[in-house]
Amino acid sequence: MKLYLKNMVCDRCTLVVQNLLKELLLTPVSVQLGEVDFGDTVLDGEQLESFRLRVEALGFELMNDKKSQLIEAIKKQLILFVHSEDEMEKRKLSVYLSQSLYHDYNYLSHLFSSVEGVTIEQYLINQKIERAKELLVYDELNLTEIAHRLGYSSVAHLSRQFKKITGMTPTTFKQLRDPAQRQSLDKV
Repeated sequence: MKLYLKNMVCDRCTLVVQNLLKELLLTPVSVQLGEVDFGDTVLDGEQLESFRLRVEALGFELMNDKKSQLIEAIKKQLILFVHSEDEMEKRKLSVYLSQSLYHDYNYLSHLFSSVEGVTIEQYLINQKIERAKELLVYDELNLTEIAHRLGYSSVAHLSRQFKKITGMTPTTFKQLRDPAQRQSLDKV
């Protein structure tokens, strides 16, 4: 039995769900972004309802329909794509998503924009800018290295998109170092 969770977008989310499962004495085979796999074990109605109530109190949501599950899978893959320098260098986004999710990119793109109200490309840009903010705050890489890591052709391209999304340049953001300027991934 697999359960799919909405808003599960980071490793910390996975840890929170794992801790909740331990509290409920449920032992999944695996817990990944957006998914809890119980293998051949099927939860009874009481266990499932208890899990649903507790997980929703934490800001997650159980998803039942296939389209919602696919949307969350797209988001999960986009987050993994942004955090994997190798993937951005090796493959185009459309090929990466199609191969990862076993669906035609046009179908994924249409579904995503009709449900989310934003294109996959815009969602990816938002994720890249959040990742850039994170890397700027860490202060381990310079802007050229950040642009390269995020797959931008130049620092100028990164800076234009950064300013368009945040209203400030990366340099200004770095000088502010205000954690309130960053958004959690599930809010992007």
